[in-house]
Amino acid sequence: MKSKVIFTGLFSLLLLAGCQPNQTTTPSSTTNQSSETTVTSTNKSEDSSTSAGSTDSSSSQTANPDIQVSADRAIELFQNKYPDAAITSLELDSDWGSYFYKIEGVDDQNEYSVKINAMDEKLEAENPEQLDRDEQNGKKKSEDGLDVSNLISIEEAGKIAVEKVGAGTATDWDLDKELGTTYWDVKVKNGNQTTNVKINSQTGEVLSSEIDD
Repeated sequence: MKSKVIFTGLFSLLLLAGCQPNQTTTPSSTTNQSSETTVTSTNKSEDSSTSAGSTDSSSSQTANPDIQVSADRAIELFQNKYPDAAITSLELDSDWGSYFYKIEGVDDQNEYSVKINAMDEKLEAENPEQLDRDEQNGKKKSEDGLDVSNLISIEEAGKIAVEKVGAGTATDWDLDKELGTTYWDVKVKNGNQTTNVKINSQTGEVLSSEIDD
């Protein structure tokens, strides 16, 4: 009888000991899963931040904080002052230390030139000059007048030019005409190299590119 009691007691102890490890490992598994979830969430957050940073960096290559006046607005200011004149030349550069538009135009009798601050729209006009007799009565106006309708923006022209070159920064924009086609001539600087890219001012088509010597 004593042997049966002892055997039953030992069997109970072994059964109890076998159950204890399973009770202690369950919280550990839950903790590991929680840690893995936290790490994954953190990594996703870091990836999102990196992606946002990359987007900001890309857009900063085409945006210029020193140019707050669009080409369309500069043209409008010129036309408000000289409503009968056709624009024959438009330049945007920083030769004076800040970005300015220089716009020239003609009517039937005179030639006009203005300088417009690209930050605050301040306009400075030079004294009109009378056209030569063979340029009057609409001849120069017809021959040299630019098509300023539906222009792509200087930002878009700069982006197209930089993509054509492969790298660099757009620094100067000239609006000109050749064989009846009005185009943007964009200067792109990449290190010590300067490239001029001609772009159709209405369609955005690249017409030519040439590296300055």
